[in-house]
Amino acid sequence: MNVEQVDPAAVDWTEPSSSIDAWAYHYVLSDDLDVKCDPGRPPRTFDPTPTVHDLRRPGRPAQLRVSTSKPRSMAAAALSEPRNRAKLMHKFWHHELQAAELMCWAILRFADAEESFRAGLLGICQDELRHMRLYREHIEALGFEIGDFEVRDWFWDRVPTCRTKTEFVALMGMGLEAANLEHTPRFADWFRRAGDEAGAALQDQVGREEVAHVRFAMRWFRQWTGRDDFHTWSEALPKPLTPLLMRGKTINRAAREKAEMTVEFIDALGAWRPERHGRR
Repeated sequence: MNVEQVDPAAVDWTEPSSSIDAWAYHYVLSDDLDVKCDPGRPPRTFDPTPTVHDLRRPGRPAQLRVSTSKPRSMAAAALSEPRNRAKLMHKFWHHELQAAELMCWAILRFADAEESFRAGLLGICQDELRHMRLYREHIEALGFEIGDFEVRDWFWDRVPTCRTKTEFVALMGMGLEAANLEHTPRFADWFRRAGDEAGAALQDQVGREEVAHVRFAMRWFRQWTGRDDFHTWSEALPKPLTPLLMRGKTINRAAREKAEMTVEFIDALGAWRPERHGRR
């Protein structure tokens, strides 16, 4: 396998249909909202001579107003207003966009990884794109459009710090996506309390489908490290990230067990507390 680090500007991939690698490359860097929402069916094969590409930032359509400031937290009661439900759905839509892009990023960044792993990343990317379509439909049903609210590229600020494929599955699949196993039921409850059953059902669906993504990460982490314990996983998280961001307020034990996390892992995750510094 020919693997080398190259400057993305030097790549001569004029057609995204030439390979999965080219399709992924074009998707990450596109600044066309239509392409971000529907990049078309990916090719069937990878580039026969894969080359590592480390794309640091995605293309951003003009419709998306990227903010670097931390947004104010939203309370459950705020969802009585359709605008606030659309704003929250817009945030979820952008999370899915970043996830789709970062699966493509990993296909390119870890071009020397097992082809079955890279194919799995492509499959997850397709799930994220489908979730984006569902979120967009609901946002529009509420009377709003993609771009009506600011977005933060929070995942892009952190995930590309992963140096290895093991760090990537530890952070993205076993960490951020696993935390969604807790977040989705909570938000489903919020939408139901606001009388938005369609929004609640969408959260339920995304949460169910997230289980397979976490299981995918667990299986590869176990294969590459020979371990699936909490300590090995937490040590694989890129610094300064900690397990604190990788869980919800109430651990969804049933979903995590379906994703093949051990009881010991789940117990340790729930019990973990950040170290306290300074005076005791």
